[in-house]
Amino acid sequence: MSAQTIAICNQKGGVGKTTTAVSLGTGLARQGKKVLMIDADPQADLTTALGWYNPDEFKDNLASIMEDIIDDKPYDITKVIRHHDEGVDVIPSSIDLSYLETRLVTAMSREKIMRIMLHDIKDSYDYIIIDCMPSLGMITINSLTAADSVIIPVQAQYLPAKGMQQLLQTINRVKKYSNESLDIEGVLITLKDNRTNNAKRTATMIREIYGEQLRIFNTEIPVATKAAETAEHAMSIYSYDPQGKATAAYENLVKEVITDEQRLGCLDEAGAKRHLLDSGNERGREDW
Repeated sequence: MSAQTIAICNQKGGVGKTTTAVSLGTGLARQGKKVLMIDADPQADLTTALGWYNPDEFKDNLASIMEDIIDDKPYDITKVIRHHDEGVDVIPSSIDLSYLETRLVTAMSREKIMRIMLHDIKDSYDYIIIDCMPSLGMITINSLTAADSVIIPVQAQYLPAKGMQQLLQTINRVKKYSNESLDIEGVLITLKDNRTNNAKRTATMIREIYGEQLRIFNTEIPVATKAAETAEHAMSIYSYDPQGKATAAYENLVKEVITDEQRLGCLDEAGAKRHLLDSGNERGREDW
């Protein structure tokens, strides 16, 4: 079965995007899933958070493999994949990805380079998690075109929530022009400070404004100092703070994601059975 590819995306920085990507990826691995994580941000925060503190020293990374595809050179994606002790595979990033963005402007099939890259390895994983950069440029468009679904982390503050509309417009354009099967997995409320009325009001506002058209995860990620400290120790939040509130929240998010995939799998199987039944009935009518 082909991997479910999930882009973690928000053009607004500082909303817990990379923490969510790392926590979701390692959390899925803890549930026995085979996971590949892709750092699609030239700042390389995901790469650094997982313990590779000098990402610009990597010769083989996301930028190099995408550049080989652009130049129509032979490529081997396995040479850029690294393994983390907590059970996830990683394609690292570096500042070279900023240069690649300018090359993509004139590249053939420019929005589909990452999809081409993943084609040969999707059957090797259960999940592929893409940590997108905080912009809506060509690298992000590539990430969304390669993805099956998007999780949108939104900080429980007024301005980050207000900026979500621009991202939704971009997702709709990608769905229209380059990836018609792209779905929004859900909106994840992050960095919620339950001590403040502002955070509570914003979370309520997000659910009221977007809840009818989008799925809002039941899970809400609280503000947690230790969640911000995990990158320094190259550990997931599950290893660094196993009893923490943010840890429990991310464990719940993982359960929601897995439950969704199981439900969709059942629906797909039921649809396939209906299709076979209808086909059989149709053949019966033709024979009759």
